[in-house]
Amino acid sequence: MPSPLPVPARRSRRTLLRAALPAAVTASLVLVPLPGAVATPSAGVVIAEVYGGGGNSGATLKNDFIELANPTGAAFGLAGHSVQYLSGSPGASSKWGVTPLTGSVAAKSRYLIAQAAGTGGTVGLPAADATGTLALSATSGTVALVSGTEALTCKTAEECAADPRVVDLVGFGTAVVREGSGPAAGASNSASVARAASLADTDDNAADFQASEPTPVNAKGETAPGGPGGGETGPTEPGTVRVHDIQGATRLSPLAGQTVTGVPGIVTGVRGYGTKGFWMQDPNPDADPATSEGVFVYTNGTGPAVKVGDAVLVTAKVTEYYPNNAGGSQSLTELTAPRTTVVSSGNTVPAPVVLDGTSVPEAYAPDAAGGSIEALPLRTDAYALDLFEALEGMNVEVRDVPVTQASNAYHELWVNAREQDPRSARGGSVYLGYDRQNSGRLLVQSLGDAADFPVANVGDRLTGTTGGPLDYTRFGGYAVQATRLGTVESGGLRREVTARALPSELTIATYNVENLDPADPDEKFAELASGVVTHLRAPDILTLEEVQDDNGPVNDGTVSSDATVAKFVEAIKAAGGPAYDWRSVDPVDGEDGGEPGGNIRQVFLFNPDRVSFTDIAGGDATTAVDVTGTGKRTSLTASPARIAPADAAWNNSRKPLIGQFRFHNKPVFVIANHFNSKGGDQGLDSRFQAPSRSSEVQRLQQAEVQRAFVAKLLAADPGARVVSLGDFNDYQFSPALRTLTRGGVLRDLVNELPASERYSYVYQGNSQVLDHILVSPAFKRQQTRYDVVHINSEFASQASDHDPQVVRVKP
Repeated sequence: MPSPLPVPARRSRRTLLRAALPAAVTASLVLVPLPGAVATPSAGVVIAEVYGGGGNSGATLKNDFIELANPTGAAFGLAGHSVQYLSGSPGASSKWGVTPLTGSVAAKSRYLIAQAAGTGGTVGLPAADATGTLALSATSGTVALVSGTEALTCKTAEECAADPRVVDLVGFGTAVVREGSGPAAGASNSASVARAASLADTDDNAADFQASEPTPVNAKGETAPGGPGGGETGPTEPGTVRVHDIQGATRLSPLAGQTVTGVPGIVTGVRGYGTKGFWMQDPNPDADPATSEGVFVYTNGTGPAVKVGDAVLVTAKVTEYYPNNAGGSQSLTELTAPRTTVVSSGNTVPAPVVLDGTSVPEAYAPDAAGGSIEALPLRTDAYALDLFEALEGMNVEVRDVPVTQASNAYHELWVNAREQDPRSARGGSVYLGYDRQNSGRLLVQSLGDAADFPVANVGDRLTGTTGGPLDYTRFGGYAVQATRLGTVESGGLRREVTARALPSELTIATYNVENLDPADPDEKFAELASGVVTHLRAPDILTLEEVQDDNGPVNDGTVSSDATVAKFVEAIKAAGGPAYDWRSVDPVDGEDGGEPGGNIRQVFLFNPDRVSFTDIAGGDATTAVDVTGTGKRTSLTASPARIAPADAAWNNSRKPLIGQFRFHNKPVFVIANHFNSKGGDQGLDSRFQAPSRSSEVQRLQQAEVQRAFVAKLLAADPGARVVSLGDFNDYQFSPALRTLTRGGVLRDLVNELPASERYSYVYQGNSQVLDHILVSPAFKRQQTRYDVVHINSEFASQASDHDPQVVRVKP
């Protein structure tokens, strides 16, 4: 969905997070608070920030506070609600403290509840929307938003999760009562725990909250009496520190953790959604190309009160923010908790640095033998990642660039600024090896109106100039935060139709149908069916991946997929295709990975007018298939069946489905695959180089298991006709695919295509291979015609994120 280019199973359509969450996928910052990687915002109000250090030693604020936020488009009434507090390690006599609430939280707004004051601190809270007397711990405790004003009685995480009155709950420090894998970390006298700017709620406090300088915001958007900055005025004179001093000549700021005063710059971009803030750039650069002159100023929940062209002075704390720390992401040097003074407006923005084939190096990243490259001096003329880091936050520009990944629902697309990178046959950037990176790839996201973002396919060109501050995103990759966008020039990309098969040829295809279930719209079924009938020309045998059970992600123990497949078969008939018969094996509930509750599996569809299925009883979710007989009598012990389902290689992953078919009275063994995903791998752009591909270990084990089974089939009958196909979630040059083809047991047909045609999936601007068709030696090269049918991955409008494939063979 994303190591050279890890690909998560898929990027979910949910709200993007700022917080550094445990990674399966890594956050783009998009045009509006749009869907993203981890969780759906709550249907109502959430707890946005908790601070218990008010008035303590070292604290600036005088009071503890609890802040609520409403991510929805409608006001949330608080009458009859309360916020409640419990100590981090409650005993038998511990009781919840209660602060009743009144009024409401407006749509897209905040609500501030002042709590007990300490004896220290110098700055008061902004005018509170409610006031209580709860004395919160600075380091450990639990806060709950409750529908009701009677004190809760629960004292464990399980008890509180079962209490329907709890609307939201946050445990911090070492709190026993918390949501998810653990409490939020980092609370202190000087640090609150705050939810991500997107307000995403995964019910995991450790993931959803991060420690930061307290930033109380009330319903009016005020952060302190007199406005932003804790009641303090912004700087009036430039200090001695400049942006290039903050950025330094490595990936980490030499001033991290320090407060800098009166840093001057010109505002080059403003982001008033998601992770709110602005970019500023020093118009008077130093002579060192390794030190960036730009930096992002993070204003947290408060929209920045500046505009492009403002000359500003900023006093703030220097921080290093990792958008996806667990996934090995690069860090972003930022200025946080800023106090900003606008000195003048209408100034000329510093000229952009043009990124193209003359400025972007061919080599992608330095090699640290898997270690961190953060401390290495930046070599901007040697490595693309070093160049992009040295330009972090600066105004950059690309001109007349090819689109290498289509625009999506998040108002973003990928381009390639380096014309020397290898191109796919249809205009993308084809990815051909771990040592053959496409270094010119860049994400383009717009800071303008969503309606103005272009719709583009791979092969189109973004003509004219596209530019803005260079940022780094949670989902991986450096991004141009565009304040100006070029114009899309169509490349005329068309969806492919495979060649017709001869009557003597058996056609076998594979298609990942992306979490298909009966609740999906009829339009999705119709588009997928059109792909099968029109573009694949109704193959004799079709293996499907990601077929969900009959109620999709509803997690109630359902494992049958009869309704899902029946609806798809009817859609194919409605599109003019054959009346497919089908076979599959229902998985054990929750054992095969994928979307929780979905129970994805592989399915065989076949045209009974062209091919017959050999049904052999005994195949089920847990029984391993075996080989019996020799020579022409070689057979499976069950069909359909699963290969070694109890082997640890398939833990939390789809087990291979095998079936025995007959075509022109000859047996054909077909294996439908969906290997484990790349989720958790470090990205191409990781700070660890070479990046770790941890998910590769399991796929290698899966390949060994399957190769052993195919070898057993071939030992019984060297002329056995075996076709193994599906979503292997790995590249043709990966250890897993090399294992499957070792010794000539199977032949990976994608390697027989021209290099420019080797792809079935597009991720982070790379056209790459995840899906494969492999055949045994019985299928001679002159008897196989193979085709990746490009109908999805390169288009802004997709029925699936994978392209299907088909092979025509003469058994």
